[in-house]
Amino acid sequence: MKIVIAPDSFKESLSAMQACLAIKRGLVNLWPKAEYLLFPVADGGEGTVEALVFLTEGRILKDTVKDPLGRKIEAQWGILGDGTTAVVEISAACGLASLSPQELNPARATTYGFGQQIKDALDNGITKLILGLGGSATVDAGAGMLQALGLKLLKKDGSNVEPGPLGLKDLAKIDASEINPRLGEVSITVACAVENPLTGPNGTSMIFGPKKGATNRLIPELDEILGSFHKVASSLTGRDVDSKQGAGAAGGVGAALMLFTDAVFKKGIDVVLTEGKFKEKAQGASLIITGEGKTDLETVWWGKAPLGVSHAGKELNIPTINIAGSLEHGYQRLYDHGVDAVMSMLPYPMNYPQALRDGALFLEDAAWRLAKLLSVNFQVS
Repeated sequence: MKIVIAPDSFKESLSAMQACLAIKRGLVNLWPKAEYLLFPVADGGEGTVEALVFLTEGRILKDTVKDPLGRKIEAQWGILGDGTTAVVEISAACGLASLSPQELNPARATTYGFGQQIKDALDNGITKLILGLGGSATVDAGAGMLQALGLKLLKKDGSNVEPGPLGLKDLAKIDASEINPRLGEVSITVACAVENPLTGPNGTSMIFGPKKGATNRLIPELDEILGSFHKVASSLTGRDVDSKQGAGAAGGVGAALMLFTDAVFKKGIDVVLTEGKFKEKAQGASLIITGEGKTDLETVWWGKAPLGVSHAGKELNIPTINIAGSLEHGYQRLYDHGVDAVMSMLPYPMNYPQALRDGALFLEDAAWRLAKLLSVNFQVS
């Protein structure tokens, strides 16, 4: 029997690969003769680089770039197994995980480091670029990224605006004459789960600002700044992207890419499944096991990794089971989208720190319990 193990990361506890290995350990205890395919997944956020590099037998590279507050940080990106495709995730240089809760400052945070990584990828002669836009700590409309790629954001007097969203208050003109020419020579795919527009009630500042540290007073100010940036950029490019789906991804990086590149936007999990050749590798499997840290209504709303895996399983007529760190309101909706069963990995009530600390043990135990349950009428040859 062939079993596909395809979880996302369990945030703050396990990477996707660590989750794969924990699930396999639990299953092997009962099904030692089964064939196991490990297929770590991601949806454009943290772990996208590691997943795609592993699945395509590529390689990890590391650069020293700027974190959201301008400090030096070592951040990784990858080149896939074909040798011509690069994958860069914004969470590596500009992610929430790069800052402590006390350091979160969306009024100052910039995406400059993400732009530095993109530039390094372009300098390596790649022909295709995959950009993961999940988990950022920024709300700067991708301004920092654009500056790192050669665009000049100028005040009325011709001087450069200050870094960060508040600096964009003084933006009067964008000079794209020195933009990195390689941006127009490569194929760009954006992998993200966010479909929000740039501004408005459902815009990036209103919806995602709070978890990035934005106060109630700052949120509408950021929304106004993003709108002003779009007005200036749109007058230069002739593109109106404010209300387009995905423009609000990564604090407006989606909009910046729409304005200044011909990037194609796709669901992050679909990019990982396609590039990793999930359907080809999963052929003939009897079972797919996926998972994530928290399964709730947002798993369906945002089209998170388990949902994409279940859709692929449905097309292959392979049952899919989701093991979650916790099940919360709305998880039942997954049953309407191809998931055949959902279970929590936690065997009894516990505090959050314990659940994170012993996540691998609980996930292994959950996989073992799942195998015991299925073995009632599930014979392994």
